[in-house]
Amino acid sequence: MVSAKTKCSFHSIKFRMAIPFLLVVLKLLMIIVFSGWVSLWLLKPTEMWTQKWKGAEERATATVFGYNGLDFAVYSFPLIFLAIVGFIYLELKRKEPRSRQARSPGKALSNPLIVNSYVGIVSAVEVLAVLLFVLFLAWTFYTRISNDYRKMMPVKYMKLNMWQFKSFRVATRLGLLAEACLALLLLPILRGLAIFRILGIQFEASVKYHVWLGTAMILFATLHGAITFFIWGVKNRIQDEMWRWQKTGRIYLAGEVTLVTGLVIWITSLPQIRRRQFEIFYYTHHLYIVFLVFFLFHGGDRHFYMVFPGIFLFALDKLLRIIQSRPETCILSARVFPCNAIELVLPKDPRLKYAPTSVIYMKIQSISKLQWHSFSVSSSSSVDENTMSVIVKCEGGWTSSLYNMVQTELGSKADRMKCIPVAVEGPYGPTSLDFLRYDSLLLVAGGIGITPFLSILQEVGFVQSSGKKRIPSQIQLIYVVKKSQDICLLESVLPSLLNQKSEQFHLKLKVFVTQEQTGATIRELVNEFSRVETVNFDTQCTNYATFGLETSLWMAAIVGFSSIMFLITLCCFNQAFLHPIKMASKPKYPSSVIDLLLICSFAIAIMCGTFIAIVLRWRKLQKELQISSQKPVKEIKPSLLESSRALEEHEIHFGGRPKLQDVFSQFPNETGGSDVGVFVCGPEGMKESVASLCQMKSQGIRMGAQSKKPYFSFHSLNFSL
Repeated sequence: MVSAKTKCSFHSIKFRMAIPFLLVVLKLLMIIVFSGWVSLWLLKPTEMWTQKWKGAEERATATVFGYNGLDFAVYSFPLIFLAIVGFIYLELKRKEPRSRQARSPGKALSNPLIVNSYVGIVSAVEVLAVLLFVLFLAWTFYTRISNDYRKMMPVKYMKLNMWQFKSFRVATRLGLLAEACLALLLLPILRGLAIFRILGIQFEASVKYHVWLGTAMILFATLHGAITFFIWGVKNRIQDEMWRWQKTGRIYLAGEVTLVTGLVIWITSLPQIRRRQFEIFYYTHHLYIVFLVFFLFHGGDRHFYMVFPGIFLFALDKLLRIIQSRPETCILSARVFPCNAIELVLPKDPRLKYAPTSVIYMKIQSISKLQWHSFSVSSSSSVDENTMSVIVKCEGGWTSSLYNMVQTELGSKADRMKCIPVAVEGPYGPTSLDFLRYDSLLLVAGGIGITPFLSILQEVGFVQSSGKKRIPSQIQLIYVVKKSQDICLLESVLPSLLNQKSEQFHLKLKVFVTQEQTGATIRELVNEFSRVETVNFDTQCTNYATFGLETSLWMAAIVGFSSIMFLITLCCFNQAFLHPIKMASKPKYPSSVIDLLLICSFAIAIMCGTFIAIVLRWRKLQKELQISSQKPVKEIKPSLLESSRALEEHEIHFGGRPKLQDVFSQFPNETGGSDVGVFVCGPEGMKESVASLCQMKSQGIRMGAQSKKPYFSFHSLNFSL
């Protein structure tokens, strides 16, 4: 007789073998759905689509769904369905057996193509995507304007002549271009529901797409409003038109509120303001609620369904993040480094697994009740099952307050330190360990930018000891700091620096101290790691650990259920309020009333999804974890440091920055034709320098004898946002 355990293991093996096939099927399905959604946007400006769609809406009006149900199903649901399938894909991708993949020509497209201080680092794929989007905008504008000019039906009540009419239509069509940008605007800043992860793009990397789209949207919207006001001014109708709240059609006053709100949000998000007055940027960005509501009133429900998917996913994502950060956990301990940095240790559920380079968001109520700050996780969930660590550099007002709070506790003589509650969002990170697929790794860090690499090196050390996966054979860490005492941040990866006996991989550290001309050796600096002080905090204020996000499958279920509830609620409102009016041939409701029904349906659907998330969180909280009030501190044995010769292999240089050209030339000498993964985290200038070198060194995949030339794959990491 075969045991149940054996059967279960057999079925598990069969399922894992089927995962690659399922991933291919899901990928094809996503391509088909996305292609169909893009086709809708391409066909929508044409006269043929306009005529066919009017007939379809008229037929749908007599059904239980109504025209608004049809609009949602055709314009909104494809992208929502794509997100649902994408989350299932990510869950299966996480379980897929990993193997070292051969270099493919397509990888060259992800390397830097443009490196510029104004636009940043832009890959060939990003350039291609931008060009396609610009072509789409040009196609939409040209098709709309061509149809308008062929009809030539000037607005009678304003008595416009030909050039005024043409200008007025140009203004209207520029508004549609702003609408196209708004349709994509919120997708890059999703965190828990980040659909860009399907493409392997993390939240911190996709934020720049949000900036690009927002700038383009404001540009088109401003031109739309400016030309409209110009025509009103020419006809001396500004006072008559700008305060109008029409019962049907475009509501001009709502459009003006939308434009002013958008300009305020955009201006306060400029780098000159955002970096110096972050609070102003943060609080004014919450005006997006006013912006979206008045956009609905201005454009009407038919136009709103085109931008609905991004707004729907963003609202769900926002509420899911709020639920995830409840209840608060606490800081277990803090380690104070001599370089004005502290390592915070937080409790976590042992079942919570995250990939290196993941990011969490933290809010400490005793410092600020509203501010959230992002930090790169410096620990590995494979090494530390019960805790999670972040390193915070004392640089701004919030971080200085935190540092002073820890220093105060460190200097007190109390037997028990006070408890510090903290709300945590995340961790958000990649679904797989992509850095393990390379033959060699070149890690370039500047200052506190070392934090993502600490998690990578700890993960590599764990994988090496387990022997389950292949790891990069050569790893070189270039660490640029201002003062030599900053090297103490490497304390958590000291075992990897000391263990050079492994035949599987070799790790070499090169430190560059820019603001000191001479100093101690690596060995002497490592011996000073003992100066790191530890504070253990009381944990009586909470018994909860960090549980992390729900699984991708649950995310898919929440999105699917919420979208179905939206359609059902919309149909119910349609039957209760709009259908009787049509049957009785009474005057129509004002368009703003129909918009309010859409808002109510949206709110009910979001609340239904939120309710499921609350139930899932409550189930997790029932398995309450008794967190320890202390974390064991790894002590460095002096004998180990004194007897180890491994430190002699590492280098330290004083008085200047590294010559990255020489680093790139020397590093591949012993690696032959390997794939080199280049990861950089630090100031923008450092990232641009490394990106330029990757651009020059990797000129595509050569054939024949040239194929042995190393190929450098560039990756930019952010330790904060």
